[in-house]
Amino acid sequence: MDNSGGTSANIQASLSGRYATALFELARDANSINAVEKSLTSVAKAVNESADLKSLTTNPVLTRTDAKKAIAAVAKAMKLDVLTTKTLGVLADNRRLSETASVARAFSSLAAAHRGEVTAEVTSAHALSAAQMKTLSANLKARVGSDVAIQTKVDPSILGGLTVRIGSQMIDTSIKTRLNTLANAMKG
Repeated sequence: MDNSGGTSANIQASLSGRYATALFELARDANSINAVEKSLTSVAKAVNESADLKSLTTNPVLTRTDAKKAIAAVAKAMKLDVLTTKTLGVLADNRRLSETASVARAFSSLAAAHRGEVTAEVTSAHALSAAQMKTLSANLKARVGSDVAIQTKVDPSILGGLTVRIGSQMIDTSIKTRLNTLANAMKG
């Protein structure tokens, strides 16, 4: 059963969403959604953690050919699946490697919807531990009433707390928002 109708329409509105949607359709046809999702998650994490890889994806001086060769070498070293490797090559060809993390997030949302899961985008000031992720997952499942796939992002500017977006619903417990609210209240 494919529940990705509304999710898919929202995702297709962005550039990275169009790449993710095309990749998802290929992965679905090849019965390799899980392999592609795992590869994309790995490469997005690597881009986030490696200054060299981040530079590769954002360097405007690097030629398309060099970017494509470099990303192919990275894909081989990381043992990424064939579809993800080809997609990264297309991103390099189109000078869109900077969209890699966004493509990975959009793909995960499509895969979660395909599995009948709800996706929550969680932003925290620091990376969450396994125990925190387990607690968060249980709380979100209780709130939503179904399994929740969690996509995490670290943003130190929120200072502490979390922001959680599930579809159009936003739960914001960040310290930054609390401080802004307090500052506005004090002005009035």
